[in-house]
Amino acid sequence: MQGLAELKVLVRTAEAGSLSAAARELDISPAAASLTLKRLESRLGVRLFARSTRQQRLTVEGERYLEAARLALAALDEGERAIRGGQQGLAGVLLLAAPSDFGRSVLLGWLDELRVSHPHLQMHLLLNDRPNNLFGEPVDVALRFGVPVDSTLVALPVLEAHHRVACASPAYLARQGEPASPQALAAHSAIIYQRHGRPYDVWRFSRGDEVCEVKVHGDYRSDDGEVARRWALAGHGIVYKAWLDVVTDVRAGRLRVLFAGWQGEPAPVYLMCPHRVQVSERVRVLQAFLRERCTSLAGTQDIRAI
Repeated sequence: MQGLAELKVLVRTAEAGSLSAAARELDISPAAASLTLKRLESRLGVRLFARSTRQQRLTVEGERYLEAARLALAALDEGERAIRGGQQGLAGVLLLAAPSDFGRSVLLGWLDELRVSHPHLQMHLLLNDRPNNLFGEPVDVALRFGVPVDSTLVALPVLEAHHRVACASPAYLARQGEPASPQALAAHSAIIYQRHGRPYDVWRFSRGDEVCEVKVHGDYRSDDGEVARRWALAGHGIVYKAWLDVVTDVRAGRLRVLFAGWQGEPAPVYLMCPHRVQVSERVRVLQAFLRERCTSLAGTQDIRAI
């Protein structure tokens, strides 16, 4: 297929740094590689590489077309793997980024179960609490909590009816008393989560049409969601976390949700992809799997009244 050969020569030349190196990797002659690249440039009507006797570099047009070529080859590769896989299930690599707390406490076990159904699927998991640059990092898809704000990304819903909750350990509440309303948080010790380099110290709640914002204070602060949850379990203060992060602790009695009748701010769960073409079969299967598991874990109980 002429077009496919052109894309392969372009991508391999850009990645290998020279046309001769790309020819060796593709097992063709340098002359054939050069002819293929010139044919592509002629068809597009632009120069993709600026060449000299010693080096070559991508032009602006080459940089733009390279991204499209990579995506096209990835899509074709995905289709071939799907056909070859047959009844063996999914195959290939899935590069997934996820929040640290949810990733360690919940997601790790779930991915083990997913691998049972798809033993040829390779999982690469990146755990951190900073927003991933999906265009600049080697990540296929990122699991994120919160309303999507980047309209350039593709948002695949996992759990849309999901909120944050304020909770504390029974030991803390026995020692300091239970706040009767969100406004009473100002007199309590908060465990503050730091994101984007700034403290997340304004907590929002709603009750019908009433909205309450409270500035909180505390001696414990971390940019790691798992650390914040562990400090809450240890009785160091009140934490404001996504329901999925604490649901197991709440049901086991290790944490108690506060403020019956009030609801924390929305924290819908999405899988985020940089391009529509990267919503592969692997990503679709992961989305369906996570939707079922997250819905089951969250339950149908009104978390405002726990």
